[in-house]
Amino acid sequence: MEIFLQQIINGLVLGSMYALIALGYTMVYGVLNLINFAHGEVLMIGAMAGLTILKMVNNVAPDLPGIVKLLIAIVGAIPVCVLVNVLIERIAYRRLRNAPRLAPLITAIGISILLQTIAMMIWGRNPLPFPQVMPSESLNLMGALITPTQVMLLVLAAVCMIALVLLVEKTKMGRAMRATAENPRIAGLMGVDANRVIVFTFAIGATLAAVAGVMWGANYSSAQFAMGFVPGLKAFSAAVLGGIGNIYGAMLGGILLGLIESLGAGYIGDLTGGFLGSNYQDIFAFIVLIIVLTLRPSGLMGERVADRA
Repeated sequence: MEIFLQQIINGLVLGSMYALIALGYTMVYGVLNLINFAHGEVLMIGAMAGLTILKMVNNVAPDLPGIVKLLIAIVGAIPVCVLVNVLIERIAYRRLRNAPRLAPLITAIGISILLQTIAMMIWGRNPLPFPQVMPSESLNLMGALITPTQVMLLVLAAVCMIALVLLVEKTKMGRAMRATAENPRIAGLMGVDANRVIVFTFAIGATLAAVAGVMWGANYSSAQFAMGFVPGLKAFSAAVLGGIGNIYGAMLGGILLGLIESLGAGYIGDLTGGFLGSNYQDIFAFIVLIIVLTLRPSGLMGERVADRA
């Protein structure tokens, strides 16, 4: 029972980070019908910016509580990620909105490589240790262990998801986002500024990526210029699994993906004598993804945005 609970905790921690990143993918797709494959690099920029800010805070105010230091790093990383993502939209995507779908896809891949190169020039190519500012003692939860960093991650992820749902469902900007997702032309006739809505959507996605990036670095105690590729790919898979364009689907897909990876690596790895252990945990999630999409191509929760002509 303790092993099962431990794998559940590990899966929820991993899945929460996937969900935060997947929300960025699904929001942009829902509003703009575009896959921003550079979103994983926005997470990387957030982690690297948070690392730099965290080191500065450690030097200036070493006696601050660890949770305050991490929150400062997150707050400082958010505007950096928002600026990067808004510039990506303005420079790379805006002129390609009516272009064939292959053009934005190739552009996104190019932006991804460009951001990795810029990060490598600024922070170097070697992995950088993430300062451990939270207490190292793990908390015992019915025999399973969870670190204070992981508790903070789960709480932040829950707060961000609830805030996003309230924003989309209860605010004027949320209504504008939903209207633009349904039909941008009709939304424009109703007085909705589509450009403003799209920029805001990119900014919200970047905010969630910044939170995920800093907490990813804090949880794994490391950050480097190429760290965003695999999480970005898995988060995109989570968004597709849940139903691309559906924010609830992105949350569900992210959590499920994390749980599948954790339980698959823990139990199937043991059944195969370690042959399919943690080093092969990626295959479990993608096998389930293939099965789900074969049976239900629109994802578990369908697709909320209508096909556009």
